[in-house]
Amino acid sequence: MANASRTAPRKTEPLDELRSAWPDTRLVRECLRGREEAWCALIFRYKNLIFSIPLKYGFSADDSTDIFQAVCLDLLSELPKLREVKALPKWIMQITAHKCFHRRQQERRTEVSDPDAKQFEQSTPARAEEILREAEEEQSLRQAMSELSPRCRQLVHMLFYDEPACPYQEIAKTLGIAVGSIGFIRQRCLERLRKSLLEAGFS
Repeated sequence: MANASRTAPRKTEPLDELRSAWPDTRLVRECLRGREEAWCALIFRYKNLIFSIPLKYGFSADDSTDIFQAVCLDLLSELPKLREVKALPKWIMQITAHKCFHRRQQERRTEVSDPDAKQFEQSTPARAEEILREAEEEQSLRQAMSELSPRCRQLVHMLFYDEPACPYQEIAKTLGIAVGSIGFIRQRCLERLRKSLLEAGFS
């Protein structure tokens, strides 16, 4: 029995739990230890942030995918150099922005006569700053949403993200709640969301 207990496989947490529950500090620590699930969870958490930046720069979906993959490879190799885990989102944004800039430079070298490329180069500093600010705000909202309870998160999505917004009768049926309670739950969920955004410095 003792031998069996020593050789029993270590219990692992589901990937969904890593994605939602683990803070960046723990994710990064487990990534550096080589835990594959932690890498998957880290990329899952920041995939929308990474992919949104090349799209904001005007890259196609295919080019944005290439940039996304390049950023992920950089994260694998450069993560040990990250000094402050709390700077992880901004660090990811900077890496992605650099990839976008270099991609545009490569395009410009192959299409010297392209006026759009010249215009991009002239407007890069101001536009890059604007893009990073937008990406940071969107990431703050995504993070705050992820901290809501599953029911609150689903309710907010159904009310404000779905197009068109779901009618109250459908929301009540999906969530298993009374129609008359939706307004109260909605207010409570939005208050939690607002509190999380304020704590993150989002105004």
